[in-house]
Amino acid sequence: MKITRVAYERLDLALSVPYTIAYETVSHTSNFILKLETDSLLAGYGCAAPDLEVTGETAEQTQEVIEQTVLPFLKGHSPFTYTRILEELKSLCPDSPSVLSMVDMALLDLVSKKAGVPLYQYLGGFQDSIETSITIGIMSMRDTLSMAKEYTKRGFRILKIKGGIDLEEDIGRMIRLREEFPHAILRFDGNQGYSVKDSIAFVRATQHVGIQIFEQPTKTKTDHTLGEVTHAVGIPVMADESLKTLDDAFRLAQHDLIDMVNIKLMKVGGILEGMHINSVAKSAGLEAMVGCLDECALGISAGLHFALSRPNVHFADLDGHLDLENDPFRGLFELREGILYPSEEPGLGYRE
Repeated sequence: MKITRVAYERLDLALSVPYTIAYETVSHTSNFILKLETDSLLAGYGCAAPDLEVTGETAEQTQEVIEQTVLPFLKGHSPFTYTRILEELKSLCPDSPSVLSMVDMALLDLVSKKAGVPLYQYLGGFQDSIETSITIGIMSMRDTLSMAKEYTKRGFRILKIKGGIDLEEDIGRMIRLREEFPHAILRFDGNQGYSVKDSIAFVRATQHVGIQIFEQPTKTKTDHTLGEVTHAVGIPVMADESLKTLDDAFRLAQHDLIDMVNIKLMKVGGILEGMHINSVAKSAGLEAMVGCLDECALGISAGLHFALSRPNVHFADLDGHLDLENDPFRGLFELREGILYPSEEPGLGYRE
């Protein structure tokens, strides 16, 4: 099987409900869809969702890399040599992880379609469903409680709350959420907004709330502060923006700076690299979450298949598609009562 044609499409998608995190307010996103056609009549699809803060890419840079590097490079290759393809492409565009992730998805989509099985089964098929959290951005107490009520009515049990701008407001929101939703699982994401002092104060003030995960409270370029928080608090601390490469995973694990890792395919460069990072985490006794950016359902599907294939992945935050308007991808997976179930169609489940 050889790749005979390579094409892409840019999707500029608005969010039906813009959200605020510690360092920005997001109202729209750009996704790029790669299509690989082959001489076997099978086609593979991948998605890139660049994010300047997380992946280091703008949409314009991503489009340029796709047009100048990816399109001419892939034609004529066999998808079954995907490891070699990705290694060579990494040397050509080392600063484009979402582009690498897009190519990784499309190649694995192709080979699992050729095998006639869903991608998660091709990768190992450890489980066939996983529960996801739903994210509530930084907003007023009233709006936070209103969103939480709506989501719990829709069957979500896990609420991930964004914060990092105002410590006292964050503490107040978490306490009220526990009072109003005693059975919900609560996670908190500081998105680099806290100092070590603030992080410790937050955990102490919310100790009775029972927060399950404390995600990326401090800045990315100061590993020691993340480690200080990890060793000072009694709840699991997770690295997100601090973990973008295999080297990051090794360094954070080696120096015992974290308890958990958030593996987002867009920031690490795809499923293959995510598997390496997960192996490092597993060897260090760190549990893994598979997260996402603002990705259409195709990108979320890839994250889901990866999560289902690995025994060390116990957590998922795969809700980035829910507020996207005009997402062209449907039926790739099912979401019921907060639990994600993959399609049993081959590959990522998408056919035109």
